[in-house]
Amino acid sequence: MKASVLRRILNLWPPFLFAGIRVKALSADWRHASVRLKLAWYNRNYVRTHFGGSLFAMTDPFWMILVMHALGRDYIVWDKSGVIDFLAPGREDVFAEFTVDQAVLDEIREATASGDKYLRWFDVDVTTAAGERIAQVRKQLYIRRKRDRVPADAIEG
Repeated sequence: MKASVLRRILNLWPPFLFAGIRVKALSADWRHASVRLKLAWYNRNYVRTHFGGSLFAMTDPFWMILVMHALGRDYIVWDKSGVIDFLAPGREDVFAEFTVDQAVLDEIREATASGDKYLRWFDVDVTTAAGERIAQVRKQLYIRRKRDRVPADAIEG
């Protein structure tokens, strides 16, 4: 699937659509995503700030999607854990920017070359348009090269 198609699908996906989450960009090379969460009457909490579940949801799938597509079909990539730290009340639209660097992909390929699993944390800040940090989200991915794609000489044994 092309990144542009997935971006359109995600923008119509009910958990994003009805939470006010909009994928602004998803690069064709699967290395970058940009997401906005609009503050509206339907996604505020009791004290009229961003609902924490929406803040987490706006970041939830992107590390997995970006890493999975950037690595290619030879790898299994799953979300394993997630943590969110709320740093300030969100009283306006907020944004998250995800970027997967080549060095990270090289690190993952090296760590999984023999077919071993690899657990890696990825961080993203949720910020206002002015750059104020509202939350920090950490996601841990489980990554493994598919067993039938591991070269025989790479398997320890």
